[in-house]
Amino acid sequence: MKIGVIGYGYWGPNVLRNMIAHTDAHVSVVADQNMERLAVLKKTYPAIQTTTDALDIINSKDIDAIVIATPVHTHHPLARAALLAGKHVLVEKPLAGSLQDAEDLVALAEEKHRVLMVDHTFLYTGAVQTIKKLIDSGEIGKIQSFNSTRFNLGLFQSDINVLWDLAPHDLSILLYLVGRMPTFVNAIGASHTGNAIENIGYLTMRYDDGMIAHVSVSWVSPVKIRQTLITGDKKMIVYDDTEPTEKVRVYETGYTVRNDEEKRRLYTDYRSGDIHIPKTSTKEALQGVVEDFVRAIQKGTQPLSDARFGLNVVRILDAAERSLKTGGAEVRFAS
Repeated sequence: MKIGVIGYGYWGPNVLRNMIAHTDAHVSVVADQNMERLAVLKKTYPAIQTTTDALDIINSKDIDAIVIATPVHTHHPLARAALLAGKHVLVEKPLAGSLQDAEDLVALAEEKHRVLMVDHTFLYTGAVQTIKKLIDSGEIGKIQSFNSTRFNLGLFQSDINVLWDLAPHDLSILLYLVGRMPTFVNAIGASHTGNAIENIGYLTMRYDDGMIAHVSVSWVSPVKIRQTLITGDKKMIVYDDTEPTEKVRVYETGYTVRNDEEKRRLYTDYRSGDIHIPKTSTKEALQGVVEDFVRAIQKGTQPLSDARFGLNVVRILDAAERSLKTGGAEVRFAS
């Protein structure tokens, strides 16, 4: 299978490395508008062709599939052109910069019977896979809350705000773990750069069964934080992606509530037990992304992060954006 890669900036080199390592994928050409980046690529991979025009890859009859690792505002036009040219497409998150564009790509991929997959890398990490197994087994009980914090200093984006840049990671994890969309979404944020692009954002989602999820993202933190707290009615999970090895901890901690109707009082009993650190796979997540993409093309399987999964992430981002622009008003999803 011959692969073309469009974009060799921040993420492109990582995708390229994992594509090259796959035995059933052959990367024959890479496109980027920056000649200096292409010169660096040539030193490492002299056999790979380079071009400054993405259309050279899209229109090539020798290319079976295309990886798009470019700024978000280019996702829709590049992916659309690639699908129209009959190519399978793996696009960097989020799927597109607007809900309308994302829906257009999903419809086109289904019409053309092409694989359209979104690189929601965290779904393929050993940590998230372990958490999924814990939840599906019923070990932590019914999920009551999901609280995620993703802070860093930069990278400031010029075409999207911090919610569209960082929150897709946490939203993809949330959707994968709970398997359903929220009922209500609201978001607030602030811009401190004078360009009306929010660099701090807070997103809250509520579900019909009482579950609540909260995602905090920032480009202006003095420390790097990537932590998720998941509360179940049996146990609780702490997922810290900054930890080198012990990323997931399961706490046998919780509470029970007793209602004394005669005394009209509510009693809360707390329990504190052991901390369990499950073993997680150390396999590189991007390797899993590439394997899923190639397998979907060759065998017709459904990727974990397929086009409709990516569309649901954009649906939440769109609702968050609408809430953000109205001062945090709550947006309800149609049932």
